[in-house]
Amino acid sequence: MKNKLVDLFKIQYPIVQGGMIWNSGYKLASAVSNAGGLGLIGAGSMYPEVLREHIQKCKKATDKPFGVNVPMLYPNIEEIMNIIVEEGVKIVFTSAGNPKTWTPFLKQHGITVVHVVSSSKFALKAQEAGVDAIVAEGFEAGGHNGREETTTLTLIPMVREKITVPLIAAGGIATGRGMLAAMVLGADGVQMGTRFIASKESSAHDNFKNLLLDVQEGDTVLTLKELAPVRLIKNEFYAGLQALYAKNPSVEDLKEYLGRARAKKGMFEGDLVEGELEVGQISGLIHKIEPVSDIVKNIIAEFDQAKRDIAQL
Repeated sequence: MKNKLVDLFKIQYPIVQGGMIWNSGYKLASAVSNAGGLGLIGAGSMYPEVLREHIQKCKKATDKPFGVNVPMLYPNIEEIMNIIVEEGVKIVFTSAGNPKTWTPFLKQHGITVVHVVSSSKFALKAQEAGVDAIVAEGFEAGGHNGREETTTLTLIPMVREKITVPLIAAGGIATGRGMLAAMVLGADGVQMGTRFIASKESSAHDNFKNLLLDVQEGDTVLTLKELAPVRLIKNEFYAGLQALYAKNPSVEDLKEYLGRARAKKGMFEGDLVEGELEVGQISGLIHKIEPVSDIVKNIIAEFDQAKRDIAQL
């Protein structure tokens, strides 16, 4: 398969694995890259030296391109960026911050830079900052999300109309048919997060992976907009949050209830009661945990079949 995104990353298929906190260690990233996509190490859940270790292990596990996803709101961001340069990482996805802050630094070191946005406005700003590609993420996506609540179906064509750099669609995509739909709307490829949580190689806890298979339509919700909007599974933690909302809490009240390491507790340690369990709405289409190689193979087979089906319309 050849297009602008495949050429930019030097990969076989225009499939990017989301760099999710607590789910995206080197085993997942290298497996996706070995399967022909672009694997991403999720730096958001790693101390700097842990990130260095994962980069080094990923380089040993694959000779294919891979990247690092960096949420720019973390206090040790400078140390993280220096490690990325020192370790020779070639591709960086940035999010949760101003792309002008780090794009020039990364590009000075020959790194391909991609920025994640949730609106046309910020897509334009990212393009003006000099990024090489943009991820436009609809609010169907799991984890931290845009405040606008724009769906992928409407976001992708609107962003495509505004920008000229390669465009990656994210949010609500887990199948070959979803991939084709996003590309028909103007995307050059797709980023999938939730689909790769339910993989053998994901660093998520087995409790979390297995729960994901039971998630149905309506079982996730976008909440905590006063802090940073996040889509998660409705569980006891969420029920307690709703009870707090009924009392008109302050931002400080919400921060106190959230506490520290809720996402780690749920997704990495497997506490399905008190943990924050971040997944996308597309979970209802995921029915089994598979090796990454099978996931990618099945996505591409379905993509090719969907193209043949559409040709008959």
